[in-house]
Amino acid sequence: MENRFGIKDFFIMMVMCVLIVLTLLAMRQFDRQYENVLTIKAQNEQLASDVGRIKRQIADLSANGVAVTPTPGNTNASSNASANKPKATAFTHLQEAEQKSGFARGGWFLDNFGTKVGKLTPLISTDVYASWIQNLVMESLVIRDPYSLEFVPRLARSWEISDDGLTMTFHLQDDATFSDGHPLTADDVVFTFDWIRNPEVNAPRDRAYMTTLKEVKKVDDHTVRFAFSDSYFKNFETAALTNILAKHFYTKFSASQFNEKTGLLIGSGPYMLDNPENWAPGNGVKLLRNPRYWGTPETFDRISFTEIQEEAAEMVMYGNQEHDLIRCTPEMFDKLTADKRIMGFSQKFRYGSPYGGYSYIGWNQKRTINGVETTTAFADKRVRKAMTMLIDRERMAKDIFRGYATVASGPFAPNGQQADPAVKPLPYDESRAKELLKEAGFTDKDGDGVLDGPDGKPFKFKLTYPGGQDIYEKIILFLRDNLARGGIVMEPERLDWPVLVNRLNQSDFEAVILGWSSVPESDAYQVFHSSQIKDQGDNRTSYSNPELDKAIENARKTMDVNKRMDYWHQVHRILHEDQPYTFLMNRDALRLINNRIQNVETSAVGLNFEYLNGGMIPWYIPKDQQQRTQQ
Repeated sequence: MENRFGIKDFFIMMVMCVLIVLTLLAMRQFDRQYENVLTIKAQNEQLASDVGRIKRQIADLSANGVAVTPTPGNTNASSNASANKPKATAFTHLQEAEQKSGFARGGWFLDNFGTKVGKLTPLISTDVYASWIQNLVMESLVIRDPYSLEFVPRLARSWEISDDGLTMTFHLQDDATFSDGHPLTADDVVFTFDWIRNPEVNAPRDRAYMTTLKEVKKVDDHTVRFAFSDSYFKNFETAALTNILAKHFYTKFSASQFNEKTGLLIGSGPYMLDNPENWAPGNGVKLLRNPRYWGTPETFDRISFTEIQEEAAEMVMYGNQEHDLIRCTPEMFDKLTADKRIMGFSQKFRYGSPYGGYSYIGWNQKRTINGVETTTAFADKRVRKAMTMLIDRERMAKDIFRGYATVASGPFAPNGQQADPAVKPLPYDESRAKELLKEAGFTDKDGDGVLDGPDGKPFKFKLTYPGGQDIYEKIILFLRDNLARGGIVMEPERLDWPVLVNRLNQSDFEAVILGWSSVPESDAYQVFHSSQIKDQGDNRTSYSNPELDKAIENARKTMDVNKRMDYWHQVHRILHEDQPYTFLMNRDALRLINNRIQNVETSAVGLNFEYLNGGMIPWYIPKDQQQRTQQ
């Protein structure tokens, strides 16, 4: 058969060629349009930032009785301030940083969680890492100044407290907005506290602080009033330090939907998620500077958190300057600070902090498996005390923590007012521990070196701990050896963080080794009061003592500081006697921070910026060191 290329074929080929050319031109045009969209978006973000800055300059200068015409490009919010120094605010230390030689905005701050983070949705997230992010994205009415620890304005520009301390009125900033541009008003404040107190919302931890909150009432769009039924030493903090939720955003979800979502996070703060509805675990967290931020703009363009769990990998990444900060174990700190190359680009910090808290072993007294509750050997106080006395904590502090820790005697900071100075940690005493175990019915009946309980079963238990940190592996081996000498078999159970948190919430564990962060004056109610055993409260070990409950309740309602400390001392003594936890260590914070991060210094909260304290970040990267802006 003969093949011929005819006129018809020619025209078809020409049409196809034209279509191909048109498609290529369209694709090129689309690329140009997309580039234009990105350019316009960047320009809009810059415009929003400039407008916000100008508004702040006008407000600041007007407040000081100075009338000026803002100068474009002037990023120094306080350059024209009058001689009368304004009252300290959340922005004071950032504005002071603006005065420093070499100050610049821009660049990325690269950090690491050191674990997998499962949820960012506020209230339902239970780990400290989610709190870090929430305190960058969301804001409270006031914050603690990192140096004085006094409360200073943030979303609230001022407030009044009634003589009896039961009524508090806050006056909100007029220009505060959420990152989507929606104004923040009294309606959002009222919604926040109503939402937390909604029993269908999984927020038992936050509700624990609101037992005395009677009413939150809108006075006008920028005024809100709190009424409390009873005195509670944290009433002001309850109102003033709670991050404010966006009513227009969160009312799109039912309580059950809110409880299930992992990444619902929007706020009025200086940083934002690119997509506030659909963050999912597994990819770290990248925060963008909020271009609509109503306050003094933050220094970093972005803050990026990785989830590197292995200490060796984290050290390599810091050594390659892929992270700007590394939180060190004692071994890491000694190794890195001895490395001249690394110290050539690093600042080192060792400090205590009211947020440092303590590490502990929690002895679960009533374990729940598949909804069935069983009483454990740790329900006996004698057993718990014996467990503590079998652990050589002094040696642990010296050998594992290399002297960067001290033995804890309870939940309060050892040098703080809440701690009773007469309470000393239980000693390492193997003989006395065995006597207590014998009194509780644990003896070696068959001579195999392992104690047998009153039920005839060997004394064996699983100690649950988070994976990914080498120091935990060392502690576990140390504990296993200590307990074995007392005739107890401890089986390590290593879990990834999200799995471990779920098990904790269900009280599905025998014993767990973890740590609690703290605050300048903590409330033991959340962790040790018997009312916090149910509904996923933080009393995860099912510890109950009516005497302790009463002491905590008395402390909470006592406004006189000296009398309140007497009650906290009583709480300390009872916990020391009962040992619901083996309180392990009060640890120093050990940090290395890249030299390119400027204006880092110590303060009353630790460093002059701590994620748990919130507030603005006064750190910055000089312009000539901002080249690393990717990850």
